[in-house]
Amino acid sequence: MSRPQPLGFRLIIHWINRLLAAKLFGFLRLMKPALLLLAAGMGSRYGGLKQIEPMGPKGETMIDYAVHDARSAGFEKVVFVIRKEFETAFREQVGNSYESSMEIRYAFQELEDLPEGHRLPEGRTKPWGTAHAVRAARENIQEPFAVINADDFYGAAAFRQMAGQLKTLPRDNRLHISMVGYILANTLSPHGTVNRGICEIENGLLRRVEEFTEIEQDSDNVIRGTNSEGENTELPKDLVVSMNFWGFSPAIFAPLEIGFRRFLEREGTAIKSEYYLPSLVDKLIKEGLSICPVLETKSPWFGVTYPGDKERVTASLRKIEAR
Repeated sequence: MSRPQPLGFRLIIHWINRLLAAKLFGFLRLMKPALLLLAAGMGSRYGGLKQIEPMGPKGETMIDYAVHDARSAGFEKVVFVIRKEFETAFREQVGNSYESSMEIRYAFQELEDLPEGHRLPEGRTKPWGTAHAVRAARENIQEPFAVINADDFYGAAAFRQMAGQLKTLPRDNRLHISMVGYILANTLSPHGTVNRGICEIENGLLRRVEEFTEIEQDSDNVIRGTNSEGENTELPKDLVVSMNFWGFSPAIFAPLEIGFRRFLEREGTAIKSEYYLPSLVDKLIKEGLSICPVLETKSPWFGVTYPGDKERVTASLRKIEAR
C-alpha cells in the first residue's frame, strides 16, 4: 500500500493544478474568436443609419441577428467599428444590450486616423473603406477574428462555418485568412447597383478577388459590372463573391498598415478613393504571404443598400423567424 503524502504536500499539488488549469483555461479563452462588426458607414444610398434601423418582426436590427448568430456559433467578443459622432445613440440602442452576455468593445473609424506623414485631403468627408475600418480596431484585437458588415444578414450556418475555421487555427504568429463565399445572383438589389468582390477559386482556395462596382441585372437578366480597370463586362450568375465576411489572424494588421500606406501614396489625394479588404487580400495571395480557404455556404444572404430593399429584407426575416 502506498504511503499517503503529507497534507502540506497535497495542498501544494492541489494549488499547482488549480493554477495550471486556470492558466490553460485563460489561454483557451483568448483563442475564442472575436467578431469585428463594421458599422461606421453613413448609408448615403440608403439615406440614414441603416445599421440601427428595425428590420425584424420584433424590431430587431441587422446587428441583432449578427450578434445572436455569432454568439450561438461560439464568438465571445464583439468589436463595433463606428463613427464617433453616433457613439451615444449606438451604445444605447445596440451595444448596451449585449454587455451581460459578451465582451463588447468599440473602435472609431475617423477620417484623420492616418499613418504618420499623411494628411486628410481638403474636402474629404467619405471614410477610407473597409480595410481602413478594420485598421481602426488594431488596438482591440489580439485573437483570431471575423469581419462582417453591420447592415447585412449572413445566416447562422455561415457563422458556424467561420467559427469552426477560426477555432482550428494553429497557435502561431503567422498570417491566416479565410472567407465565406456567396453566389452572385443571390446578392443583387432590384433597386440599384451594388459592389462585390468577384472571386476566382481553385481547389477550395481563393486565387484572386477583384472589386467590381456598379453591378446590376438588366431587363434580359444579364448581370454586368465594372472592373478595377473601368471596363463594363458581363458576369456569370453563379460566380462566387465576397460579401465582406472574412476571417483573419491578428497578424493581418502589419500587412494592412503597409498596404494602407501604399494606397495613400497612390490614391490618397482622391476625394472618394477607398481601400477595400478584397484588394488587400488579393495582394497578399499574389505575393505568396497567405492562402485563403473559401467556405462556400448555403446560408441565405440579404442586405440593405437602398430604401426599397427594406421591404424585401423584412419579408425574408419574417420567413426565417417562422421556421
